[in-house]
Amino acid sequence: MGEGVRAFSTTREGGVGVGAYAGFNVTHYCGDDEGAVAQARCTLCGELGIAAERLILPHQTHGCDVLCIGTPFLLLPKEEQTAVLHAKDAVVTNIPNLCIGVSTADCVPVLLYDAVKGVVAAVHAGWRGTVARVVEKCVSVMVERYSVSPADVRAVIGPSISLAAFEVGDEVYDAFAAAAFPMEQIASRMAGKWHIDLWEANRLQLLACGVPAGSVEVSGVCTYTRCNEFFSARRLGIKSGRIFSGIVTK
Repeated sequence: MGEGVRAFSTTREGGVGVGAYAGFNVTHYCGDDEGAVAQARCTLCGELGIAAERLILPHQTHGCDVLCIGTPFLLLPKEEQTAVLHAKDAVVTNIPNLCIGVSTADCVPVLLYDAVKGVVAAVHAGWRGTVARVVEKCVSVMVERYSVSPADVRAVIGPSISLAAFEVGDEVYDAFAAAAFPMEQIASRMAGKWHIDLWEANRLQLLACGVPAGSVEVSGVCTYTRCNEFFSARRLGIKSGRIFSGIVTK
């Protein structure tokens, strides 16, 4: 994404998790063993060169609330931080050496960076969040709170479920249509079932915000078809590990 920033998505490689949590999971609220999660977090923080308290994971609920992380948040007791992070699906900060990120297992992680203002964001966009335009709302917060220019934003759409694998019912198709998404661009009929392209739906939101097309990178990694490398709730079940997509500036 540029110099001075590190953006990444974890894989299942490493860690000590077992079964559907094997092996590397840093997300604490998906049912994994606490010790395994703690060890994975320690490993990740060591790799990033940050203290454990500098790793920020919101507890997502498929909504569209955006949380800005500043110094006052970091001064809160751990319990109060946890409460503030609940029901947040996007996080924004301009604090260096603070890794923010989101947890996914088929949903779309979107990482954003403005090198001019030194602002980063991490967005969790499941289909409900995508319909609610959580990515657009996050960019709006970056503009309003940090004076970010969308023209300066670089974005990565990380590992998540692909169009070919994301089969949905008519109610999901109807939700996107009712939200005025261009269905001819994001939906396809395959074997009598609708499929939705969440990558394109989120990419189009970024473009609508003014992020240049050339500044949006789509990883193209399908978690469903590559569930041996990345966690996939559709393949492994809800009680399984999560990919952590994080971003940190130096």
